[in-house]
Amino acid sequence: MTAEDKRQLVTARSLAVRVLDRVERDGAYAAAALDAELDRHPQLKPRDRALLSELVYGVLRTRGALERRLLEHAPRGVSDKAVRLHLLVAAYQLLLLDRVPAWAAVDEAIGEIKRARGGRVAGFGNAVLRKIAAGPRPGLAEALRESAPAWLTDKLDRLLSADETDALLGAGVPLGRVWGRAVTGRPEPGWLAAAEQHRVSPLARLLPSGDPEKLEGYAEGAFVVQEPGAQLIALALAVKAGERVLDACAGRGQKTTLLVEAAGSGGEVWAADAHPKKLAALERECERLGLPAPHGAAVDWTLGSGDVPEGFDCVLVDAPCTGTGTLRRRPEIARRLVPEDPARLAELQTAILRAAASRVRPGGRVVFAVCSVLEEEAEGVLARVAGELTPAPFEAPALQALAGPGEHTLRLTPLRHETDGYFVASLVRT
Repeated sequence: MTAEDKRQLVTARSLAVRVLDRVERDGAYAAAALDAELDRHPQLKPRDRALLSELVYGVLRTRGALERRLLEHAPRGVSDKAVRLHLLVAAYQLLLLDRVPAWAAVDEAIGEIKRARGGRVAGFGNAVLRKIAAGPRPGLAEALRESAPAWLTDKLDRLLSADETDALLGAGVPLGRVWGRAVTGRPEPGWLAAAEQHRVSPLARLLPSGDPEKLEGYAEGAFVVQEPGAQLIALALAVKAGERVLDACAGRGQKTTLLVEAAGSGGEVWAADAHPKKLAALERECERLGLPAPHGAAVDWTLGSGDVPEGFDCVLVDAPCTGTGTLRRRPEIARRLVPEDPARLAELQTAILRAAASRVRPGGRVVFAVCSVLEEEAEGVLARVAGELTPAPFEAPALQALAGPGEHTLRLTPLRHETDGYFVASLVRT
């Protein structure tokens, strides 16, 4: 087979199987594996790139439902992983995607299987897919619920409406919309000034489809790619000019950069994280944005406070969590969680919150947040620190408007707020 022949065999479907294999075999995050394949194949047309993303995330979100339908027509299962993944991608196209004709989805899948495993296996796959195509088609919400762990949907349904649970899983809300915010003091491109505004974050603007780094103004630091809910969490700290601020779990620092902007030239911002590489990425991002880099500290809060000083005016603790609020964007998480995880992570969050809050001055503000809506990781954590941290109403106008007057906690959810799922709480050090 010539190099040209191999290039012709590269399709959205074949690359989707490759990404799904990476997620299954290596435990890779779908977004990273998908981006790697898109970078390797710049020749893909925009339509094929969109289809690739749809196939990867669609199969991951509805995999349980797809696998059950495969088993209906292949009771012994499909032990060959490559064949199974090809059948899953085709089953998703047949059952939940209208843009590809059924005959085309079957023919392409069978062609891939035949090239990889021969005619006999291809014949088996053809029979299975044609039976699936002839059967009933589930609705998206039904397939999502069928695929999610029952213990998780039970927890979500006890906290939220059924529609909101479905939205967290990926139904009923726009997917694939990417948001950003303008950076104070940087020249604002015309497209950004005219961009659609988000309905709850006062800073969020909708970015055009495609690679954000290729947009006008990115290299000049005109904007930051940032999910609207994450913007609201940073705003919840209500940072004032000149304050001393600690972002205790900074990660790559999109929220930190917003805190740096708010504190201004007279403020002092520290960013702490357990992973030094993330702090290095934050420093590079501040350089792109033309912002002063915060003081960085590599800290494992479960072991102590490291070199982080005391006396901060306010501290943001966006703690590690189950990530259940991001399931619509990171559906692979659902298959990796077990029922014990929320309680286990709540213990970790409590330890981090206590240690980081010790760095704030008495009477100073603390915002606790997680990208989860589960009770163990929300009210459960607050109950554990009730003797050390006191509830305080949100000061930030955007949070007051969403939570209501005098409220100190808020759940952000996809249907109501068009954000990922979050829990955020406003506290003061006793």
